[in-house]
Amino acid sequence: MPIGLSANGSSIRLPRPLKVLTPEQVAEIDRALEEVGPFGEVRLVKAKGKVRFIQRLESRELPRGGEEEAK
Repeated sequence: MPIGLSANGSSIRLPRPLKVLTPEQVAEIDRALEEVGPFGEVRLVKAKGKVRFIQRLESRELPRGGEEEAK
């Protein structure tokens, strides 16, 4: 039987209960993915059997330099 997951006013139905994450953690991960931008990573760090940290790595493309010099 599907269960409901509700966080921040949104809800989804899951085919089985969550075993590791809480609805609040799912919402926090979603927020981190939204904020990381077009280039980046979101990593979950598990310690002592529980998800303890979210690490965000953001990358930006450097402006191309030296194009004038190459001509």
